[in-house]
Amino acid sequence: MSTDVTARTPAPAPPGRSGSATGGGLLQRVLNGLRRNMRQYGMLIALGLIVVLFEIWTGGDLLLPRNVSNLVLQNSYILILAIGMMLVIIAGHIDLSVGSLTAFVGAFAAVLTVQHGMAWPLALVLCLLVGAVAGSVQGFLIAYLGIPSFIVTLAGMLLFRGLTEILLKGQTLGPFPNGLQKIGNGFLPEVGPNTNYHNLTLLLGLVLIAAVVWQETRDRRRQREFALDVLPGRLFALKLVALVAAILVLTLLLASYKGAPIVLIILGVLVVGYGYVMRNAVFGRHIYAIGGNLPAAKLSGVKDKRVTFQVFLNMGVLAALAGLVVAARLNAASPKAGVNFELEAIASSFIGGASMSGGVGTVLGAIIGGLVLGVLNNGMNLLSVGTDWQQVIKGLALLVAVGFDVWNKRKSGS
Repeated sequence: MSTDVTARTPAPAPPGRSGSATGGGLLQRVLNGLRRNMRQYGMLIALGLIVVLFEIWTGGDLLLPRNVSNLVLQNSYILILAIGMMLVIIAGHIDLSVGSLTAFVGAFAAVLTVQHGMAWPLALVLCLLVGAVAGSVQGFLIAYLGIPSFIVTLAGMLLFRGLTEILLKGQTLGPFPNGLQKIGNGFLPEVGPNTNYHNLTLLLGLVLIAAVVWQETRDRRRQREFALDVLPGRLFALKLVALVAAILVLTLLLASYKGAPIVLIILGVLVVGYGYVMRNAVFGRHIYAIGGNLPAAKLSGVKDKRVTFQVFLNMGVLAALAGLVVAARLNAASPKAGVNFELEAIASSFIGGASMSGGVGTVLGAIIGGLVLGVLNNGMNLLSVGTDWQQVIKGLALLVAVGFDVWNKRKSGS
């Protein structure tokens, strides 16, 4: 009688899942997942720790509903700029002009609506067009004439700041029409019965939770289909619980005050839209390609000049949107608006995982980096920390984030 040797021979594990039945294999998969997303997970953990520490140090003031709402309103324009800046940095460039362009667009909006009485929806469209023109001019000089982005945008920073002074004649101009003010200060309307919470915000929170769970589950299923490493079931469930809990807490805090700010809805649409483009669209893959390896991207048929042009055009539009938001929040256009906004956006991108060499970064990472800086600013203000020490602490945070990126690259390359 023959011996069945195949019965004693273990079947090979599917690619990317070897050793999953053993503790060592499970640990290795977890470590691999953490290593691939070290910057993003690290910043999420850092953000959580910063929130907890300042919640303790401020005696619970940080997470008061009113303060959480103010935190969103105060940092919305920086987060909008950070999204565009992340794309610029991934493509291997930099943009120093966004702060001045933000101020210029705010001044342009004030001239149109306050001095000339133009309807604010039309003024909004014209302001976005101005941002698109400014970004496209800089993009043309960088992409097609080959002038370094540092030089072009440095010139743009000086140019737009000067034009802002000329438009406003050195004075503050306001107030804006009520409709435009709501972009920076408004909240979603209340609907439904009185529940002591903002019903529409609760509904949006539930929709967001369902969308996040669906997206995470879908991504995990697709990774398994392509035999990629995924988090073990229990860790994946823990990740989902943490995400749902964070969204639920934020929803309840906002719903117990005035509801979700309108600018938060705008920001949410931007995050979802740009996140999809960078993950799934050809344009997003081309941005990563030219930032990661330009010669190889050219050989692959990527039209690098057109992509670079479009990246800066997009940055101009987002800078214009940020300019409208900050002007609406202040209810006036000021010659000093937008000072250091470019540095805040750049810092948010690098803290959120962007690489100095390009080709690395995510839209979500830019948001996380911006929130880290925003919570630091807000927490230190609540503790009455002087602006001098605030600058020191933010500078150290940026230095640590970039230093970690350099260390991680050297370790992975060794």
